[in-house]
Amino acid sequence: MSFLSDYLRHKRDCNLKRAERKERISSLGPEYHAALSGKDLDTINKPIAELVSGVQSNAISPLSVLQTYGKVAIRAHLKTNCLTEVLISAAEDSLKNSKRVNLQGPLAGIPVSLKDTIIVGGFDTTVGYSSFVGNKADNPQDGPMVRLLKDAGAVPYVKTNLPISLLSYESTNDVWGRCTNPHNKAYSPGGSTGGESALLACGGRIGIGSDVAGSVRVPAHFSGCYSLRCATGRWPKAGILTSMPGQEGVPSVYSPMARTLDDLSYFTKAVIGMKPWKYDHSVHPLAWRDEVVEEFTDQERRLRVGVLRTDKVVDPSPACKRALETVEEALRREGHEIVEMEDAPDMFEALRMGALLLNADGGWWFNSYRRFGEWLDSGASLLSFGKWPSIVRYLSYMWIKYIRRDNLWAELVKQTRPISAAENWGEVKKREAYRAEWFEYWNRKQFDVLISPPNALPAIPHDASKDTFSNCGYCFLFNLLDYTAGIIPVTHVDSALDKLPSTFDHKRLNGIATRAYRHYDAERMHGLPVGVQIIGRRLEEEKVLAVMKRVENALREDRYKLFDPELLNNVVD
Repeated sequence: MSFLSDYLRHKRDCNLKRAERKERISSLGPEYHAALSGKDLDTINKPIAELVSGVQSNAISPLSVLQTYGKVAIRAHLKTNCLTEVLISAAEDSLKNSKRVNLQGPLAGIPVSLKDTIIVGGFDTTVGYSSFVGNKADNPQDGPMVRLLKDAGAVPYVKTNLPISLLSYESTNDVWGRCTNPHNKAYSPGGSTGGESALLACGGRIGIGSDVAGSVRVPAHFSGCYSLRCATGRWPKAGILTSMPGQEGVPSVYSPMARTLDDLSYFTKAVIGMKPWKYDHSVHPLAWRDEVVEEFTDQERRLRVGVLRTDKVVDPSPACKRALETVEEALRREGHEIVEMEDAPDMFEALRMGALLLNADGGWWFNSYRRFGEWLDSGASLLSFGKWPSIVRYLSYMWIKYIRRDNLWAELVKQTRPISAAENWGEVKKREAYRAEWFEYWNRKQFDVLISPPNALPAIPHDASKDTFSNCGYCFLFNLLDYTAGIIPVTHVDSALDKLPSTFDHKRLNGIATRAYRHYDAERMHGLPVGVQIIGRRLEEEKVLAVMKRVENALREDRYKLFDPELLNNVVD
């Protein structure tokens, strides 16, 4: 009977939160349900510095800015199911009464969306778990990250969808439902910060997500926006809830996302300028370095760029390969030096080691919050394989290795298990040796930055995580190394240019690649965004953003700078 009562509580709380969200949206004034006006489009496309200056000088009403982005958020939600907690009424009240919002700050009046792991006082932080419903009573005050944002003048106005495990390329859960890609509803917007990427692609301004294996970068790649994976200690992370408390083998970081690169750069500088180390003990007291930005935006400086074409586990699909080559060609035109990375340290070792460290508890923590019958992403559910009897895991390993003759997939299966503290220490020792190997490699090659695909595939179809879960090496590597990395949207899948050759046979690939390529179909994916990853070393946020700007300029494209209202067409309120 306890199982039945647990399941009934689960269903009750899911229904409660969905009804609450619906009521909060429907109770908003008619201005939030109207079509986007010319004034709204002007606000969406106005440079962020102009918006902030306008609010500071009283030339622009922060309430009108909130109404524009609230309208965008509601319409984006109707299209993609990207929202969880709707904070708009509370935000209106704060602006009308000047509560805890500094309208002279560097983010004066700028609406900011938040992944639903970030604590906002008076609202639930569910992380998608029904067992977390009602936890606003435990968090009556804003967490440090939200306090910093409000002190800077920002206006938190919505929270966004995610998967309960935080270990998925999809953003779906029983509490809030499935989030879809705004470019094609049959595909995922990414994970685990997929609600953010969906909202930003639909005209949102700025958001904050978390990244432990690509969780702000893969969504930006899947949905066509910008993101920056900061190094640990550069961006605040106090005032959050997580599905994996205490996990430090591959530290999670909180990081910014935006619809435009100018917004991403401005926002990152503004937050660091707020001295986040005064809000969060884990942040390094490292001020923003304008001199680094100037050094790497100097048009006279020629960059030495390493090109990571493949992780040698899953080769990039034609669409992702074409995007990388597009950036490479643009950099060559500008006179930058391109350096091949065929001799880079073994990336499969990073995948093996990172998978073991990230799941050292065998998935115990993220499963511990689940109620009976609560849905779990098909990819994350594979981590539960570690709880199977050791003989079953051993026989599976032997069959894959010696019958299938697939050493890579067999090794990952072997590593899907809980490990002891002694074993964990041993893997951390290997991690540090691996980081040192990359440190020496980078010094020897004298790179300024690297470029790589963010993933072997564009956005994946819904429920494809079971086959693409291990296809994360291009991003996961830089979590393990703790390098700064950004995503810039470059192109879209083209059904003619990006189809697989007729001779391609995914069954001849290793098991990881075979499973991933089951879901690559250029015709069905036509129009989905494709991004490229720009990578620096630890704590090189200024450099990475500066180089992203040079890449964007070298591409000579402006289609991502102005919002395309077509993305919100055919939305029915």
